[in-house]
Amino acid sequence: MAGIPHDHYEPSGKGEKWLHSRLPIVGLLYDTLMLPTPKNLNWMWIWGIVLTFTLVLQIVTGIALVMHYTPDADLAFASVEHIMRNVNGGWALRYVHMNGASLFFIAVYAHIFRGLYYGSYKAPREITWIIGMLIYLLMMGTAFMGYVLPWGQMSFWGATVITGLFGAIPGIGEAIQTWLLGGPAVDNATLTRFFSLHYLMPFLILGLVIVHIWAFHTTGNNNPTGVEVRRASKEEAEKDTVPFWPYFVIKDLVALAIIMIGFFAIVGFMPNYLGHPDNYIEANPLVTPAHIVPEWYFLPFYAILRAFTDEVWIVQLAGFVTGGIIDAKFFGVLAMFGAIAVMALAPWLDTSSVRSGRYRPMFKWWFAILIVDFFVLMWVGAMPAEEPFNTISLIASAYWFAYFLVILPLLGVIEKPLPQPATIEEDFDAHYPVKEKADGSAAAPAE
Repeated sequence: MAGIPHDHYEPSGKGEKWLHSRLPIVGLLYDTLMLPTPKNLNWMWIWGIVLTFTLVLQIVTGIALVMHYTPDADLAFASVEHIMRNVNGGWALRYVHMNGASLFFIAVYAHIFRGLYYGSYKAPREITWIIGMLIYLLMMGTAFMGYVLPWGQMSFWGATVITGLFGAIPGIGEAIQTWLLGGPAVDNATLTRFFSLHYLMPFLILGLVIVHIWAFHTTGNNNPTGVEVRRASKEEAEKDTVPFWPYFVIKDLVALAIIMIGFFAIVGFMPNYLGHPDNYIEANPLVTPAHIVPEWYFLPFYAILRAFTDEVWIVQLAGFVTGGIIDAKFFGVLAMFGAIAVMALAPWLDTSSVRSGRYRPMFKWWFAILIVDFFVLMWVGAMPAEEPFNTISLIASAYWFAYFLVILPLLGVIEKPLPQPATIEEDFDAHYPVKEKADGSAAAPAE
């Protein structure tokens, strides 16, 4: 697919021409800032800049923290306390970094569910969607390894539980678990491995983010209507779009400023609200916490992991068919990663010819239930593994898979969509009609 027609960077001076012929970095930045963007984007399109800013914030604060952190099982906890008490501004660095992870996941979940609602995964943006899901997986791995580094009780036992999942893989699980841990149990080797990977993976995420953004140069942004920008000519494209700079840059910066006010209010007044108090107790392999829970952003998938016990019929069936190879623990691991995989497969599971959920009346209800389902899974993931929470998590897990594997394919067949606007320009004019002045000339859009 050809890119959206627009004016490209043309170097003027000799120095610009010399640089452009050898390294067209200025042209790349210009084309990124001046990229034609659908002019009907709403406020759900702010999360890209929030994610980019938060990623840079995490890298910068992480590098500063590394200067004072000691990746040793005997010294790690004390080095974090040293950062908090003795390093100038150390408490602020740590709290910004710690809560920055939560902001990162709040933004990425909003970004993902916006994409699911408006059909941003549909052709021609399947690769962009897959890259986004890879970024999400790397985020989860980075956050998990970072959570281990303070070497508190929840860090230690969280690492023990999560790495134990790999041991459930038949045949090779024990070897993979030993390789991850660097030994038979969570210890110093585990900490040093997780430290090095936690430091490396954000730069891999940054590289994928650049590729993710680069993909828009060909496909362009999706928009609330799901209607594509007209590409027959530059004149038609200009009726559907405005340059990213200054229109959406300013809009995104305003949104970012508002979010940052809330973020720094949390950092300043309630920095430990989303954390667990047990993590302020130094790791002790001899004392198991009463209730081991991961960070909040892992809870939905942790609930899915725990939902499939030996009493569940589908687990019993899988065990019978495979001769006991798939037990409850391994089935839970498959379900946890499968819950992410079905999101990645959404471009092929959604059979509707209509992209945006705005024009799909039945889809809206099922999607609203999916949002509620996600928060229910988050809630039960933090609860003890007992009734009624086991049953609730099983029902919520079943709906998660049913939505992607059954409901989405069926809706494309049985749903009657509402009429869509022919162009983005038509949708924009319907929302922001232009008043005419007394002399017949156009005035500012009416609010």
